[in-house]
Amino acid sequence: MDNNFFFSQKVEDRSYLSFIKREIHSLISKTEFSSMRAGELDIVVSELLSNLIKHAGGGEIFYKLSKDENNSKVFEIYCIDSGPGNNNMGKMMKDGASSSNTLGHGLGAIDRLSNFFQIYSVAGWGTVAYAKILMDQAQKKIVQTKNEIQLETLQVCMPGEEVCGDGYQLRKINDEIQIFLGDGLGHGPNAHEAVQTAIEAFNQCAETEPTDILRFMHQKVKKTRGLVGTIASYNYTKKEWKICGVGNITTRLYEGLISKKVMSHNGIIGLNIPSFMNAHVLTNIDYQHIFMYSDGIRNHWDLHQYPTILKYAPPIIAAAIFKDNARRNDDMTLLVGKVN
Repeated sequence: MDNNFFFSQKVEDRSYLSFIKREIHSLISKTEFSSMRAGELDIVVSELLSNLIKHAGGGEIFYKLSKDENNSKVFEIYCIDSGPGNNNMGKMMKDGASSSNTLGHGLGAIDRLSNFFQIYSVAGWGTVAYAKILMDQAQKKIVQTKNEIQLETLQVCMPGEEVCGDGYQLRKINDEIQIFLGDGLGHGPNAHEAVQTAIEAFNQCAETEPTDILRFMHQKVKKTRGLVGTIASYNYTKKEWKICGVGNITTRLYEGLISKKVMSHNGIIGLNIPSFMNAHVLTNIDYQHIFMYSDGIRNHWDLHQYPTILKYAPPIIAAAIFKDNARRNDDMTLLVGKVN
């Protein structure tokens, strides 16, 4: 997942809209998106950007083009603002509902043209929205099935950097899914090299225990500046987590609104790790959420701050936390997972 971060762009007034739309259109035009699907994507982007200006006076967007597990192109976009918010988004989600002086497509049309779309808004707090558009499956809605873990990662570079010193990777082994999240020391190219070398080691490692994978990774990244990292492994059959980390990647498990923090070992992968490490073994309950994040995200938040947020999918939960807690002076990565 090299360079799998979101591009960020402030939207301060209408003069930004044409530039951003051109940038996104140029990005999409180099892919296999059909002209019809690209046009639908343009509508989604235009309406989201117009809403930022008209209803919030501006905000910020994050977008990226990546590949899904079937190697098909996927476009994702977040919109975040601190405007007045709206407690009646249900009405605005009806197809065709729109305010004057907008494109007239409305949030309902965004929902119809996207493979996945959600919006979360609270009066006095603001709004976060997320849309995912698949290249070649215009009519297919993304639905999570039972006994599946839904994961979403919002990763943004430190302002001014062109590569990210944070990194993450997933791999599936038999009846387990394993998640790695790492943060190279510092930021910029050297931090990026460290975390990407760790991701290569994670993919290559034949071991399956988080502690053994971290030891293997430690040997492979010794020629880099080092990193901190955590591996969380979820077993679908046993319905349990095994989690082990070195350094200050924060991991929390939420059961409803009750939070349990998983402590990491002291050290730096590639420089010094403990001679003895053990993984935390934690039982999963239905609709449990896991949060993993680098130190680019502040620690002082709680889901109690966000009314009804657990009704929403991981991308919206990630966006709400990011909005209030991104430090903006480092690489920022927040992974949210929900076990259905």
